[in-house]
Amino acid sequence: MLTVLNITSSIFIIIAIGFATVRRGLLGPKDTRALGVFVIDYALPALLFKALSQRPLGELLNVDLLLAYTFGSLLMLTFGIFVGYIIQRKGLQVATILAMGMTMSNSAFMGFPIAQQMIGSAASASLAVYVSVENLIMLPLIFTLAELGRKTKAHWFLIMRGIVHRLITNPLIISISMGVVFSAFDLHLPAPFNHAVDMLSGASAPVALFYIGCTLAGLSLKGMASDISIIVFGKLILHPMAVYLMIFLLAFENPVLKQAAIINAGMPMFSIYPLLGQKYGHEGFCAAAMVLTTMMSFFTITGLLWLFQSGYL
Repeated sequence: MLTVLNITSSIFIIIAIGFATVRRGLLGPKDTRALGVFVIDYALPALLFKALSQRPLGELLNVDLLLAYTFGSLLMLTFGIFVGYIIQRKGLQVATILAMGMTMSNSAFMGFPIAQQMIGSAASASLAVYVSVENLIMLPLIFTLAELGRKTKAHWFLIMRGIVHRLITNPLIISISMGVVFSAFDLHLPAPFNHAVDMLSGASAPVALFYIGCTLAGLSLKGMASDISIIVFGKLILHPMAVYLMIFLLAFENPVLKQAAIINAGMPMFSIYPLLGQKYGHEGFCAAAMVLTTMMSFFTITGLLWLFQSGYL
């Protein structure tokens, strides 16, 4: 319980600093959006490149764990889009943003420290699998669906060409691709470039959280309660249930990695969720959903840990 509290409290401290900074008038909306651009175009790509390139390709390909986590996440993505697009009759782009909040866990900054407490050194290998699933499979798919949801009357060929162009020029996709190449061929950056990547990747988490606090300072939650509640329930309850279901169906027998995968699926969404939402004009809503999900995760993660310790899962 203290582990969960230690992790979440540091997150909220940085968010609170960003919130207070805007409230005091030290930063304005244009300033905070620049922070978002820095993280999404520079710091986060550096973090993804580092996470993928510095691990052996074999660690990224634990097939049983990869399949269980992938199918569980795809099941949640399908559910989220079904709820948003079919039931709530929102556009595909908005439905995809909702579904992204239900499927993309904060694997590096919350899942990994908790997994270390549970399974020790095996946490690093399992993190590599989650990073691979989320960044090589889920994010490209989510970006594609979001781009398909753009409202335009252009010819389908021009639409598809635009989607492909935006994907291949997306810094996140580029960094993921380069990370896999460096991992596969055991390549290494020259020392000055490697140091620069380390510095940028280290800035991604605190700046992202600071930006979230800045975004919340001017946010009105009117009319958002229903959508935010769906995301919170989907991320903290349904996503770990979906991964558990896939582990059961695939007869995944490693009890240590099984628990780690379920716990990771039960993490709140990644801290750059509002930054990705910013690209489509939904950063305020995404920030509110992330903060509430992170707050509620203290109780749900503690509940999951108790279920594991009691032998119920």
